[in-house]
Amino acid sequence: MTAAALTAESVSAEAPALVMGDLVSLLRDAAGNVQAFVADAKGAVKARISSGGKIDRKLADLEQHCVHGFGWYASYGELMTQVAGWAAELDAQGRFGETEQLLAQLLFSEYAAQLVGGIPMNQGEIIRPADLTSDRETMNRLFAPALVRLINEGGGQAVKTRLAQLVSDARGKATVEDTGLEETFEMIRDQFHSFADNKVIPFAHQWHLKDELIPMELIKELGDLGVFGLTIPEEYGGAGMGKTAMCVVSEELSRAWIGVGSLATRSEIAAELILTGGTDEQKAEWLPRIASAETLPTAVFTEPNTGSDLGALRTRGVLEGDHYVVTGNKTWITHAARADVMTLLVRTIPDTTDYRGLSMLLAPKLRGDDANPFPTPGMSGGEIEVLGYRGMKEYEIGFDGFTVPAANLLGGVEGQGFKQLMATFESARIQTAARAVGVAQRCLELGLNYALDRKQFGGPIFGFPRVANKIAMMAAEIMGVRQLTYFAARQKDEGKRCDLEAGMAKLIAARVAWAAADNALQIHGGNGFAMEYEVSRVLADARILNIFEGAGEIQAQVIARRLLEDGN
Repeated sequence: MTAAALTAESVSAEAPALVMGDLVSLLRDAAGNVQAFVADAKGAVKARISSGGKIDRKLADLEQHCVHGFGWYASYGELMTQVAGWAAELDAQGRFGETEQLLAQLLFSEYAAQLVGGIPMNQGEIIRPADLTSDRETMNRLFAPALVRLINEGGGQAVKTRLAQLVSDARGKATVEDTGLEETFEMIRDQFHSFADNKVIPFAHQWHLKDELIPMELIKELGDLGVFGLTIPEEYGGAGMGKTAMCVVSEELSRAWIGVGSLATRSEIAAELILTGGTDEQKAEWLPRIASAETLPTAVFTEPNTGSDLGALRTRGVLEGDHYVVTGNKTWITHAARADVMTLLVRTIPDTTDYRGLSMLLAPKLRGDDANPFPTPGMSGGEIEVLGYRGMKEYEIGFDGFTVPAANLLGGVEGQGFKQLMATFESARIQTAARAVGVAQRCLELGLNYALDRKQFGGPIFGFPRVANKIAMMAAEIMGVRQLTYFAARQKDEGKRCDLEAGMAKLIAARVAWAAADNALQIHGGNGFAMEYEVSRVLADARILNIFEGAGEIQAQVIARRLLEDGN
């Protein structure tokens, strides 16, 4: 049979989906059984890392594979719960169509099989049920009838072939599926989808290849569209919208290029710091300027050899009269040269060696350029060349006698910097998950377009099942992490603690984006390895998502520790 003959019509003209009402119940029951497994396994994992009835950090470090794996199982459980809820909501509205059904059952079929056989935490580390517990009754939770039926019937070749055809039919649309969002959010999506298609995608790859900064004209346009003040309250010149809107905008801009989609991340972090920790005077001074893009912020936290251990930061801020004098080194600072203000984390209490001596400064600086990146007295530094995630550039900075007005101490009280920074992590990780969804969406588009356009052996390579299967699985996983990300955003919008949900979304979305990029490049074959093809850039861009805003290992640990330390 030729590739051209391997189409949906060759297997079935009808959707090989389970009965809709039955499917909604199956999804709900399956998710419930996964959550029950996580709840039962929690005790076994906790017992392995406890001493004297309390969690022993040294034991937890020795059992990292088990502990982090528990975080992955819990994240799968939450994702499946949110997809089941999305399916039920659409079904109740008569909107749970063939595409949505097939996406849900394929995702559940694959994830249910992984829960039994092993979840890939990355390409070389698999976590399996036996790594968490030896209790047969607990393990049997993963063999509940709903999960077994979905494994057996939910993801066969007929399902994947039909779903791939439906994804092909949706070519050019912003999303394959009905996201379940309100009409307002979909209108926002349409606006930024069009903007991305017209103002970013045609130029992004050349900007990347030339390693150029994103044009200031584009930044101004984004500012005029309200991107930088999207979540800033209206009283400070922002749009006063929530994190769900932020997710939609971040998705669409990151779909075009992660550099453009990440421009607002620094504004989001700075605004969140000032809103949650700043004085009234600081809010009035800085927020309107950030919202309008008059002031471009950058986040200056990381130091050489400290990584995620922020409590070990050594850069000093010494109060001399009405100024802090800053001395030390920072690294991996995004968009540092063109920024006008730095959210600068320094140690202001000299006799401390942990997070309690850290303070956050709102540090103004002169805007630099490629020729002279740091013209401000007391600052020096240079660019760090990177594989991907270009457009804003990465820098290392040295401070020697750099001064910041004492009035720019965030909140006016020393020693609050670490606490203030922690308050931003929920939003930052939700936005990073949304950026990952956008990158994955572009991978799906690139892989699909190439598969449909590339002809071999008498027809498009899309007709080969292993090509179509990659497309189908990309679409299913994107749908899943999109729902988990929206759930975290809704929790934040409702004023609920969501560090757990945000971390889960970021953890899985980063892996999904990398898998989508890898598969999209594989569909391109040798051409994908050529730098002239956009997919080569997207692969490089996708790789950073599992590192910044909490590396995958740190993220899994934070999720697991939060769950294991809560309750019994």
